[in-house]
Amino acid sequence: MYNKYKNYKDIYIKKIKKNKKEIKLLNEELNKIKLNIFNKIIKLPNIFGNENENYNENENYNENKIIYEKNFFYPYKKKYFSHLEIGKKLNILDFEIGSKISGSGFPIFIGKGAKLKRSLIQFFLDMNIKCGYKEISFPYLVNEKSVFSTGQFPDKENQMYFLKKEKLYLIPTGEVPLINYYQNKILLEKYLPIKNTTYTSCFRREAGSYGSKVKGLNRIHQFDKVEIIQITKNNLSNIALKEMINHIKNILNILKIKFRIIKLCNKNLGISSYETYDFEVYSLYQKKWLEVSSVSNCTEYQSRRLNLKYKKNNKNFFCHTLNGSSLALPRLIIALLENNLEKYKDKWIVNIPDVLIPYTGFNKL
Repeated sequence: MYNKYKNYKDIYIKKIKKNKKEIKLLNEELNKIKLNIFNKIIKLPNIFGNENENYNENENYNENKIIYEKNFFYPYKKKYFSHLEIGKKLNILDFEIGSKISGSGFPIFIGKGAKLKRSLIQFFLDMNIKCGYKEISFPYLVNEKSVFSTGQFPDKENQMYFLKKEKLYLIPTGEVPLINYYQNKILLEKYLPIKNTTYTSCFRREAGSYGSKVKGLNRIHQFDKVEIIQITKNNLSNIALKEMINHIKNILNILKIKFRIIKLCNKNLGISSYETYDFEVYSLYQKKWLEVSSVSNCTEYQSRRLNLKYKKNNKNFFCHTLNGSSLALPRLIIALLENNLEKYKDKWIVNIPDVLIPYTGFNKL
């Protein structure tokens, strides 16, 4: 009788072990399926923004649209000079020494060139603060959760510098820490909209060879940028977007730089964007438009990744997030150098915009 019982017990234990092994294998398979689904979902972009006053169902949304252009008079010159030639002639910009110190794509600003760059940064911050944006200063290194939350990961993973040992990323834009400041937050409705600004250096690998058309400051690995963001209720982000566009338009008007605003078509939108407007300045030497700002309404895309909500009538709703450059420096400096170059008493000089003179302490380079 005992032996019979022992045999049953042994069979039962074997079945349990077998079932546990099968359950473990099934769980592993299920986790693989979940991971596969997750990896596909995170590559899905935000929906397109067609709910604006200019929407036309017959419009071709595969083409960017110029919605605004502002021209300023520049002194006529028989010959135009590139920002590289001007920078070298005035001894304010050096790529050769930057290459020796760091490698290609790392410029050095010297003397009045360094002061001009610092003056632009302070001017942009002052303009942003004057319009209600609170300044915050951040680290330049962030973790994977942060770049995932704002949509840079995995979409732009190859464009970011990664510190393998520390498992940290150098920020590609100030948007990343500005938005991630609000990870896992439930905000009170009365505190919205939130408006913040920051100055950071930005780091991008810019992989690939771009040839002679993008020499100099057109495309570099480290550059300075002042960023603005807004966090709003889910029905007010269109108003915030217009406000941000008008704010940047005002800055460029004050600087008296020829610029235009482009509404990006759906196929050119970033993965997190619902609607994006690019600001471009004009390079006289290159005879081309150069992007200096991109203003985007990301609606709920980032807040869902961030778990960022606001409370209204005891219910929680996902916030809408918006971001924009106000402004990026390298291509703006190209336009300032090339467009404001003038011959004065047999010498070439670059006139400093009037609004910057209190910051620079000089009116010409």
